[in-house]
Amino acid sequence: MSKKQNKKAALGKGIGALLSSMGNDPINNPTEPTNISSEKIEKDATGTVVEISLEKVEINPHQPRKNFDANALNELSESIAIHGIIQPITVRKMGDGTYQLISGERRLRASKIAKLETIPAYIREADDKAMQEMALIENLQREDLSPMEVATTYKLLIDKYELTQEELGKRVNKGRTSITQILSLLSLPPSIIEALNTQTISRGHAILLAREEDPALQLMLLNRVVNEKLSVRALEQAVANMKNPPVSSSNKTPSKDLSFEYQDVQNNLKKHFERNIKLKTNNKGKGQIVLPFESVKDMNNLLEKLGLFND
Repeated sequence: MSKKQNKKAALGKGIGALLSSMGNDPINNPTEPTNISSEKIEKDATGTVVEISLEKVEINPHQPRKNFDANALNELSESIAIHGIIQPITVRKMGDGTYQLISGERRLRASKIAKLETIPAYIREADDKAMQEMALIENLQREDLSPMEVATTYKLLIDKYELTQEELGKRVNKGRTSITQILSLLSLPPSIIEALNTQTISRGHAILLAREEDPALQLMLLNRVVNEKLSVRALEQAVANMKNPPVSSSNKTPSKDLSFEYQDVQNNLKKHFERNIKLKTNNKGKGQIVLPFESVKDMNNLLEKLGLFND
């Protein structure tokens, strides 16, 4: 099996059927726009590649990708100025003689920077629904799509086409667990999303943080990842230690459920110190406050918060 056949198979049965029902895919089987004279510009037919005016191409309103790296666009525009467009963009013709972009926005933007007047385009028939799905799937196939852009695209596909996570997984050739993990990123607070978008933390970090329901705990863990440069595995271990702290063998007194008042105190301590503090009491009113730490640096941070850090 060739690499092209492998790539097409990887799209999954649903997407493969979608693309095959709409004609040849210009990405896998482009029609070269060879020897196109000025007379053939705009005299197009659906299913062919022709030169069209850049001024008549409007951006796809369904494009989930909002950020385009300026340096990368400039590099692409320089390459286009020298070598031309190797891969045509894909458009659909509108009723007023203009065209709406389906895929290839980077090439379109770079061509404008290179001050081209026309661009080779594959014209295909597509209604609004088919166009949006093609645009979303085309974006998902990009290697440089950010985790939040992938999550947003998954959500759009699920909502627009009323798909279950399992059905979406089949369309994009991903397991249901992978779909669930990426969608969980949409529930994260803005500060963690910003850290993910700026690559301060990885997708693996963000997925682990999304599993925690307490926003205060999420932010505390984010601070630890950033300050202590925790790996994903180290973060996972830190979370496990917080939820199941080791029990001291010298502590023979059986624990008991905290009253609502003590639970309030414990929750306030957790928020103040940004860690999973345990409050223990007995029937005589005596007890302990357990302040866990994961490293020497973490202990120093704790001592500083307690005002016990000696200069």
